[in-house]
Amino acid sequence: MSRIGNKVITLPAGVEVTNKDNVVTVKGPKGELTREFPKVIEIKIEGTEVTLHRPNDSKEMKTIHGTARANLNNMVIGVSEGFKKELEMRGVGYRAQLQGKKLVLSVGKSHPDEVEAPEGITFEVPTATAIVVNGINKEVVGQTAAYIRGLRVPEPYKGKGIRYAGEYVRRKEGKTGK
Repeated sequence: MSRIGNKVITLPAGVEVTNKDNVVTVKGPKGELTREFPKVIEIKIEGTEVTLHRPNDSKEMKTIHGTARANLNNMVIGVSEGFKKELEMRGVGYRAQLQGKKLVLSVGKSHPDEVEAPEGITFEVPTATAIVVNGINKEVVGQTAAYIRGLRVPEPYKGKGIRYAGEYVRRKEGKTGK
């Protein structure tokens, strides 16, 4: 982790970082993110470069250092480019629709599942069986995509369900007849 923590974060054009008592605010073209970092990590902002320093080389400090740097880097990427997770649905009659900011999923249940978009998250439905989750906060994008996937996890026998784009679902052989 310490190798990651020692890397310098270079700020792209249009991104501004401010630090006040280890509460870091990152502003960019896509929005603004704020996060509190551990007090033991020293954050230095010098022009277009941000560096993080730890007080000692203990294992715990190295892990905190690397995690803090990764979180700050994700904030910078989020406000400049944004994050997206793509999901695909497989199964007869499985489809997704967008009703306002609400995602309505028909995934083989007696009722449609409705998913409200959390703050800062937008849904796209390019086709009836594809869903794209967009946002500036990587954690919330991933968590929302995982929640949607959890509504109908891909099963190993027929492969039906909601999966991440490009996810491989290992198939099992069914029962053998006598």
